[in-house]
Amino acid sequence: MGELLLNERETPKGRLVSVCDADILGEHFENGDVSLTVEPEFYDGDVAAEEAVVRSLANCTVANIVGTRAVSLAIEHGLIEEENVLELDGTRHAQLLWM
Repeated sequence: MGELLLNERETPKGRLVSVCDADILGEHFENGDVSLTVEPEFYDGDVAAEEAVVRSLANCTVANIVGTRAVSLAIEHGLIEEENVLELDGTRHAQLLWM
């Protein structure tokens, strides 16, 4: 499996985390009216082990997760539900918000 990129930012409203599969950084995906570009300015970060990604997602305020591996990892650990995942032209995207 490919590498995961993890980016954590502290904002006035809490911790914002972005996670993506490294091999899709800079790619553009579409599904009908919905499109997503995996912008390096937002998604590029440190290569991270699965455990670090799961820990970061469990402790964030908001997260954006893109890529088949990244989204599958979040589902596997009960952080997001399969029915809340968007399928976009060969990849997957989900958002996480802890309230």
